[in-house]
Amino acid sequence: MIVLVVNAGSSSLKMDVIDAETGATLAGGMVERIGAVSAIGRFAVAGEKPRKKAVQATDHGQALDVLLAALKDAQAASEEAGQPLGPIEAVGHRVVHGGESFSEAALIDDEVKDAIRDAFDLAPLHNPANLRGIEAAEALFPDLPQIAVFDTAFHQTLPPEAYLYALPNRLYRRHKVRRYGFHGPSHRYVSRRAAELAGVPYTDSRIITLHLGNGCSACAIRNGESVDTSMGATPLEGLVMGTRCGDLDPSIVFELVELEEMTLTEVHAMLNRYSGLLGLSGYASDMRDLLAEAAAGDRRCQQAIDVFCHRAKSYVGRYLAVLGGCDVIAFTAGIGTFAAPVRERIVSGLEDLGISLDLSANAAASGKEARISTDDSRTQVWVVPTNEELVIAQDASRLATAAQQSPYA
Repeated sequence: MIVLVVNAGSSSLKMDVIDAETGATLAGGMVERIGAVSAIGRFAVAGEKPRKKAVQATDHGQALDVLLAALKDAQAASEEAGQPLGPIEAVGHRVVHGGESFSEAALIDDEVKDAIRDAFDLAPLHNPANLRGIEAAEALFPDLPQIAVFDTAFHQTLPPEAYLYALPNRLYRRHKVRRYGFHGPSHRYVSRRAAELAGVPYTDSRIITLHLGNGCSACAIRNGESVDTSMGATPLEGLVMGTRCGDLDPSIVFELVELEEMTLTEVHAMLNRYSGLLGLSGYASDMRDLLAEAAAGDRRCQQAIDVFCHRAKSYVGRYLAVLGGCDVIAFTAGIGTFAAPVRERIVSGLEDLGISLDLSANAAASGKEARISTDDSRTQVWVVPTNEELVIAQDASRLATAAQQSPYA
């Protein structure tokens, strides 16, 4: 089945046409740095060099319009060349927050869209964009099944001691205030692939995955199930991110209201949009920019990198304790896959815990699967580029096929 996958991140939007059976990506595109002065758009048919150009994309809606127009042109060109991409049979959407309502992917209907809308406050950078993507795809493909694949679903296996906050229990009973976790498709794919690469049985393994991009999260996975993760009720908690602060003393919120005379709405926006790497450096949220400036001597950019790496390392230690040891640590997403200096800072100094980095292998690993630990390291360390889109395509194909076979569809 050919599936159109729409994957909206906090500052990017990716779209791929995937053959769910073979795993082949037939075409794909991406808009990066959404909201920046110069957003960058890329689109390519498989086997061709991506066409890159500056685009106007002040929000995710505009970014999706750019990619859908490129896809339409690519389909027309492929038909004229006698090599059609094939009909799209389903649309799979990455949706960040599904709350406790969804432990797996769901066929989208009005009830599912209402649930996505109800979670706007829990994922303000993502769920609104996810819903816009769904509505745009519904308008373009009104007769195709649309499937939502939730970031939170993989983490529904968290035990109560991991997902409950130490708050009055009525807040969970009444409002489901709890840890949900995110980046589920990425952690699911990367952990399974890391186990394969390391030669470890997935159903008898202890794996730590570090999804480090503009959004960042860590996950402790035992025997193929998520048992702890760094993001919480919303994607704000946990690691330092591009524009999100991550872990924070809650009392600081009240101090900001008093000392800076900020409204709660302004504080919420600051913690989500103007903190993290951007807030620390006062310069940029993109790790590529920060590494370049730090190398040129910028102290604040270097400090932002230091804080980022320290927080990630602390979560590695935390999850070593949760799992009682670790077979594999896997780095993924934009920073985890390409930023060798960041990986080195996070892993260095853990030799007494059985984790030894091969500096040469780490420096050479960029954008591809690679083992970066030494041969005698008790815990293997791998770079594993994520493939959330394939997970989404496969889930969408499965549900679309079931819906077509159901007498009630």
